[in-house]
Amino acid sequence: MTAVKATPTTPPPRLPVRDKVAAGDRGWGGVSPMLTRLAAEEATGVLVRERGSLHLVGGRVVHAESPSAPGLDLLLTARGTLRTEAWQAAAEATDERHATTRLLLDGGLLSPGALELCHLGALYDAAYFVLAPSSTPGRFRYGVTHPIGGVRPVPVAALERETLRRRDLLHRVWPDAATDGAPLVRAEAVAPPAITARQAAVLDRVDGVRTAPDIARLLGRRAYPTLLDVRRLVSAGLVSPRPPAPAAAPLPDVTDPTAVDPDITLLKRLRDALEAL
Repeated sequence: MTAVKATPTTPPPRLPVRDKVAAGDRGWGGVSPMLTRLAAEEATGVLVRERGSLHLVGGRVVHAESPSAPGLDLLLTARGTLRTEAWQAAAEATDERHATTRLLLDGGLLSPGALELCHLGALYDAAYFVLAPSSTPGRFRYGVTHPIGGVRPVPVAALERETLRRRDLLHRVWPDAATDGAPLVRAEAVAPPAITARQAAVLDRVDGVRTAPDIARLLGRRAYPTLLDVRRLVSAGLVSPRPPAPAAAPLPDVTDPTAVDPDITLLKRLRDALEAL
């Protein structure tokens, strides 16, 4: 019988722990671990999160969309870069072999440089919202592609770095994120500072109902720069989130003997008078 000498096993390395205090100081709480894993396995499909979705091909992000960010179609057509009819025709002609972006390029409707610049701007814009801290888990559907198609794939690491940089910048300008999604109202500043033409255009659209993403769509601009403009206007004392409506007074409890309806009291008195006849 041969004796086998046992050797102590090497303990596994400790998992990284997120520094919540440091994250809070920086104004962000991390990105999606699932996205990092999908990049490592070079997955193709769509990652659906609470505020939008990311489309991956070979572990790289080729398209992003979020209800909080204007889409590529709006960014291309709002400023006259592309006619709305041309986009609609390309979108309707899209099939399994030809994405919308490819049809626009092949048809000479857009130059490669203009399309790439606008597509990357829309991708980073939507990804900022998609990668926001979420209260629900994401899910990934393998093999799903998007009809718009990718122009230049973006590495996940680059997308994460840019998302965190944008969170930090917003936090430095104004640390309260309530201005990003709340209806906005004008505030009367005592000594209003000078503002840029971009900020003036945003301020002109503040009406007590529109949010920053609403204003971005109205102006045909990307959402993230509009968030920056809004936070700078808030910091300057020119804009504030609309205060919540006052709570409605509670209805009287009919089972509460102290809550007496005067009409009911009158009817009871009439009934008692009739019974006494």
